[in-house]
Amino acid sequence: MNPMVNQVCTRCVMDSSAQEITFDSAGICSFCTRFLKNSSQYIFADADLQQARLAELVVKIKRRGRRKRYDCVIGVSGGVDSSWVLVKAVQLGLRPLAVHMDNGWNSELAQNNIANLVRSLGVDLQTHVINWTEYKGLMQAFFDADVIDVELLYDNAMLAVNYRQAAKIGVRYMLSGANQVTEGMEMPKAWAWNKFDRRNIRSIARRNRIRMVTFPSIGIVGKLWWGHVIGIQWVWFLDLLPFNKFDAMSALQRDFGYKPYPYKHYESIFTRFYQGFILPTKFGVDKRRVHFSTLVISGQMTRDQAIEGLRGIAYPSADALEEDKAYFMKKMGWSQADLSNYLGRPAQPHCKYGSERRLFDLVWQIRNYFRGVAQSS
Repeated sequence: MNPMVNQVCTRCVMDSSAQEITFDSAGICSFCTRFLKNSSQYIFADADLQQARLAELVVKIKRRGRRKRYDCVIGVSGGVDSSWVLVKAVQLGLRPLAVHMDNGWNSELAQNNIANLVRSLGVDLQTHVINWTEYKGLMQAFFDADVIDVELLYDNAMLAVNYRQAAKIGVRYMLSGANQVTEGMEMPKAWAWNKFDRRNIRSIARRNRIRMVTFPSIGIVGKLWWGHVIGIQWVWFLDLLPFNKFDAMSALQRDFGYKPYPYKHYESIFTRFYQGFILPTKFGVDKRRVHFSTLVISGQMTRDQAIEGLRGIAYPSADALEEDKAYFMKKMGWSQADLSNYLGRPAQPHCKYGSERRLFDLVWQIRNYFRGVAQSS
């Protein structure tokens, strides 16, 4: 095939913009093939087995949280997935503490969605506000480094905040909105970076002489410490439920006055500008392809709907994009020339800077080895 010709999967909508993609003789891509292989047990879950596993988990959480004010932590962003976790946890009789991390980019809509939800459910909310001056400096360092995953900052800090909050209140379960059915398709390797790579963050920060004083962060060793020494479990809660994103959104709108966003993760002003403009403009990446493809293969969206959803820019309108662009430049202190210069520079790989990648790969190999031993015994 001519490398200049873009090929689109005949089953999902992943395409040749993912460098490692391959296609079989029917034009079906390696991404949706692996997704079906690895996640079929969740997409086509046995309802009775799923219910039994959920009931077992709920009993464990309640037993471990007995005589405590809370029995679990749930990180909430204002998005559908985390919001639905909070709703279902309360309905199952759990006593969660909702934890939100504010990095200075919250949309008013997201704040209202979170406020309505916790008020209606009678749940306590703990908000961790990131020091904006420090965070802005870290963001600038990532822009200056020309790496793709600027959202590594938010995602890593969010993980650290949730682990620390769980330890602080003495609970051992964190219920996550991450799930296989709507998020199980792997992200192309060049489109993101390991979310536990604390060393990568620190290395990029040092290039701009940014001191990480208050910024919460976590590395591979920290993940092992919190998970295996302290015993805090990160649970993909929605994998234990029959979960349809659109049904959940409808229920949230009906029962909690929830207002939806145009695309996944657009509850953050920066995230929607990053995914809707920076990624496609500077890096040639459209994350909607992964998000939509996952929903297509899990039966929650038709391929035709996904193709239609990919038409045009990843924004409700060109005017909305211009509003976010102006807001971004003002908040970051950029001129139009600064933005144009950034967009025009070539991308640089994260591994150009310090990284925990080798340590992560080693830990992953050891984990897979012991899993294989356990399964064979």
